[in-house]
Parts: sequence; structure tokens; C-alpha cells
Amino acid sequence: MITIAELKTQLQGYATAVSDLRDALAIEASEKRVAELEHRMTMPGFFDDQAASQKVYAEMSELKARLERYAKLATQYEEAGLLLDMIEEENDPALLPEGEQTVQSVGKAVEELQLMTMLSGEYDHSNAILTFHAGTGGTEAQDWAEMLMRMYSRWAAAHGFAVEVLDVLDGDEAGIKSASMMVKGQNAYGLLKSEHGVHRLVRISPFDANARRQTSFASLEVMPELDENIQIDIRPEDIEMQVYRSSGAGGQHINKTSSAVRLIHKPTGIVTSCQTQRSQLQNREYAMQMLKAKLYQIALQQHKDKIEDIKGVQNEIAWGHQIRSYVFMPYTLVKDHRTSYENGNVQAVMDGDLDGFIYAFLKASSRGELTEV
Repeated sequence: MITIAELKTQLQGYATAVSDLRDALAIEASEKRVAELEHRMTMPGFFDDQAASQKVYAEMSELKARLERYAKLATQYEEAGLLLDMIEEENDPALLPEGEQTVQSVGKAVEELQLMTMLSGEYDHSNAILTFHAGTGGTEAQDWAEMLMRMYSRWAAAHGFAVEVLDVLDGDEAGIKSASMMVKGQNAYGLLKSEHGVHRLVRISPFDANARRQTSFASLEVMPELDENIQIDIRPEDIEMQVYRSSGAGGQHINKTSSAVRLIHKPTGIVTSCQTQRSQLQNREYAMQMLKAKLYQIALQQHKDKIEDIKGVQNEIAWGHQIRSYVFMPYTLVKDHRTSYENGNVQAVMDGDLDGFIYAFLKASSRGELTEV
């Protein structure tokens, strides 16, 4: 059993981290900025410019959330020290488990806040657009793509993020050929950007009468929802718009009108689509938003200044490109090939337990320790 002295040493080890986080999160500067924004909100005419006032509210919300999280950590650390002192005075071994749990909670809170300091990218605080594609392999791969979509939906729900399905192309017999959804919430893109890539599944196929082992692949694209101020110049003549009847849920209206929209960017061959909104106009707006995000992301990756210079390159959804493997048999293991992080509880992962993989990626990325795949 752990001793009170060991717990105190462990807690003292977090003292430097708590102090460093105060500087890393710019707590004093954030407090001053909140005061400035609160003063601005009292100025005459503040609400006349709705767009500007919304930005102020968004910044205020983000800063206050940061201050509250740090204040909670500081309080946790102080209370943990007081609890350990009390346990030492009482000299009651029965209280040690409570002390150990409290110290572990401080450690977890420190780790979570350290993670937040890693989300410093330009779009890390943005919503995320996720697009799933089944690889070759027919029904087996299409079922795997749907399993991934469910997994990320579960992860989002567990973190209080909202999920809006934008487009679904059903598989021939089961699963999905492709799908897009938006995950809405603070830092959604910063957390989910680690999931971009090819995912590999190994299992006994439920679609094989001979119960043979199958390997399937599906890819996930993760893009940030761009700020409206970001200008992406796309020439109207470069876009081909196709309309069709929606096939997903939505009641009688959605199946009776050609409201679904598919946009094709002719220079690159990039395709985006949306079918879940009530009108063709709304579907087109979402499809255009996805197209702009994808073009902007590829332009950055290819270091291009002009959209017309980029190429719609996509890695093959097959062996050799996977970022992560999900093995259901002959043993159970999920392993990320970029960080070597593993989790033997496959079912928990499929139910959305992805934080370990995400945190491992962000830590390795910040240290330049990622292994290329």
C-alpha cells in the first residue's frame, strides 16, 4: 500500500507543473483581457454590429473557460495538500485510498490542461468536419466505415460535442460507402486532427459464411470549419453542381424533392456533398463550406498560394498507409503506428474511448517524435 509520504512526494511533483501552466495559459493576461472585453460590452452601440459582438462573446467564453479550468486545478491542488495533512495527523491507513484518488485527480487535471496548451494551431479551436470513405473490399469495408463513424460519434457525445450528419451514401448491403459529419465544440478540430488517415480492421467477417479472417480499410479526413473571414477564391466556372434526391432520414419531404447537392471542383476532382438540410440552398452552403475547407487544407499541405495550382492527391485506402490498426482476433488490440500507443480493450475503443490515442499523438507531435506511416 502506498504511504502518506509517497503521496506527498507525488503531489509535490505537480507543483512545478501547476506553476508552469499559469504562465503557459497566460492567466494574468487573460484576466486583463476579460476585463477589457467586459468594458467594451458596456459601450454604446456594442450590439449594433452583430458579427463583431458575437466574436467578443466567443472570445469571452473561451477566456473564462480557461480561467475556470485553471482555478479548478489550483483549488484541487490546494485541497489535496490539506487532505494529505489531515490524513497524516489522523494516522488512519483507511483514509489512504481517498488521498491516493485525490492526488491522481490532480495529476489527471494537470495532464488535461497541459494538453490544452498544445492546441495552439490556427484552427485548433474550430469545429471539425469528418469525412469517412470505405476502402476496397465491398460490404466488409463499408461496414467498417460505418463502425468508425459510430465510434467518433460516441467519442463526441462523451465530450459534450454536438454532431451534425451532413451526408451519407449507404453501402450496397450494409454499412456506408462514404459519409460526412460536423463535430461542433471548443477544440474539436485540435483534438480530432490526429485521427486523419487510414484505419485498418482485422476480424472474423460477419459477412463470410466460412468465418474467415478479413482485413478491411477505411479512411477518415478531418478538416477545420473555416472562419467566414477566410477568403478562398474559387471560380464559379470551376464548380459543377449536381442535385439529386436525398436517401437518408428526413421524412417525406426529403425524398420527394431533389434537394441534395453534390459539388465537383473540376481542376482537382475534389467532391463534396450534403443532403441532410431541408433545402437545396442550405445543402449547397454546407457542401461549399466543406469544399473550401478541403481546398484550403490541401493548399497549406502543398505550400501553394493559389487554389488553381493545387492537386487533389489522396493516399490509397489500403495496406501500408494505415495510421492505426484495430485487431479483433486472434487477440484484441488497437495500436497507433505513429506513436506506438496501444489499448487492448477493443470494445471500449469502438465505444469512443480514444483519448489515450489523441493525447499520445499531441504529446509526440509537440516533441517531434511521431513515426511516419
